[in-house]
Amino acid sequence: MSIAKTGDHVAVHYTGKHTDGSVFDSSVGNSPLEFQLGSGMVIKGFDDGVTGMTIGEKKTITIPAAEAYGEHSPENTVTIERNQIPAHIPVELGVTLNMHQEGGHVIEVTVTDLSDTHVTLDANHPMAGKDLTFELELVAIK
Repeated sequence: MSIAKTGDHVAVHYTGKHTDGSVFDSSVGNSPLEFQLGSGMVIKGFDDGVTGMTIGEKKTITIPAAEAYGEHSPENTVTIERNQIPAHIPVELGVTLNMHQEGGHVIEVTVTDLSDTHVTLDANHPMAGKDLTFELELVAIK
């Protein structure tokens, strides 16, 4: 019986849920997720959860925010004057924008608050600060 270990290429079916039980992503009905264990291709908690599984095994894991997308960091939120955003760019709550930083680095930010004069932009991952639950099934080890 083969056991998934660091360096293995694996195929996994998963359903990801928030703590309230709402589904945010799933591979069920589609192709399984394929990745190399220990390579950083998936969040650490997901990688750790698959490690040690056998083909056909199913289990449910809960990943604390720190091992998922990290804690929500207030330092990654900024409020700017609305006129700093070009007029042709739509500004609405929940919209994701690309923000260009010095050196040409581009980061995605989400509009989290706005008024007639100011816009609050959040560069945290949308799932930062959230514990996540995954139902896993190891389909293959390659």
